[in-house]
Amino acid sequence: MSESEVHESGSPRVVLATRNAGKIAELRRILADAEVPVEIVGLEEFPEIGDVAETGLTFAENALLKAHAVARQSGLPAIADDSGLCVDALNGMPGIFSARWSGRHGDDPANLDLLLAQVSDVPAEHRGAHFACAAALALPSGEERVTEGALHGVIIDTPRGVNGFGYDPILVPEGESRTTAELSAEEKDAISHRGRAFRALAPILAEVLV
Repeated sequence: MSESEVHESGSPRVVLATRNAGKIAELRRILADAEVPVEIVGLEEFPEIGDVAETGLTFAENALLKAHAVARQSGLPAIADDSGLCVDALNGMPGIFSARWSGRHGDDPANLDLLLAQVSDVPAEHRGAHFACAAALALPSGEERVTEGALHGVIIDTPRGVNGFGYDPILVPEGESRTTAELSAEEKDAISHRGRAFRALAPILAEVLV
């Protein structure tokens, strides 16, 4: 392992394929709790790496596309995730199109408004939905691993909470009265689709890298 692959602490360096500081902090918390000694860095350390086209048809395919592209360009092991909201009454959509459901990528208010309009006539007992996440690890050698996680709940009529992003304000998890946007970061980590996928990836990281 070269010096570029090892942090000054002696831990292997791994790139998380995002510039979202919240995601980076989340994975660091999860790996620290799992006692996996790796140093997570984000794409802000690699400005030369551009966006990767998410042309896959599943969350796993998109996560692998991103992880392999970043591992290839950075020369380091890379983790990427793809996630979204799957609504039962919409036949599992928006799914992989969650971030651009309204036509504009990342326009959370527009995405929420459109989805709520689409389920406005759906009775409460048929408003089941789940967040799904696939987390992929790719090594520069081409080796790959994928883990998945889900968080089931129901869609409510009006957004509530400010702690999350995306569709967090309209999903109430099973067994909860609050939306995922009303949970603390620690509470959300414990049950979230991304948290579950990342936690499943933790022992794989320990096996492959440490």
